Amino acid sequence: MMPGGLTKAKPATPEIQDIVNEVKPQLEEETNETYEEFEAVEYKTQVVAGVNYFIKVRVGQDIYIHIKVFKPLPQQQQSLKLTGYQTDKSKDDELTGF
Repeated sequence: MMPGGLTKAKPATPEIQDIVNEVKPQLEEETNETYEEFEAVEYKTQVVAGVNYFIKVRVGQDIYIHIKVFKPLPQQQQSLKLTGYQTDKSKDDELTGF
C-alpha cells in the first residue's frame, strides 16, 4: 500500500463497524442528528502518521453518510477521531478522499 494513497473499497468488517460505533456520538454531535441505524457498508484506508478510514455508513433506507476517521499510531495512545463527514450520499456514491 502506497503511503498517502487510498486503497480500493472493501466490504466493511466487524472491526470497521466497531470504529463507526465508537465515533457515532461525535458525528451525532456534529450533525445535531440521532441515527437509529448506523451500519458500516464499505471502507477505504489511507496510511498517514496513523490511518485515515473513509467509511460509507447506512443511516436509513437509501440514506448514506461518508465519514473520515483518524486512528493514531498505537504509541500515541489516543482514541479514534471523527475528522470529516459528507451527508446526502447514496448507495452508489464512491468513497473519495476528503
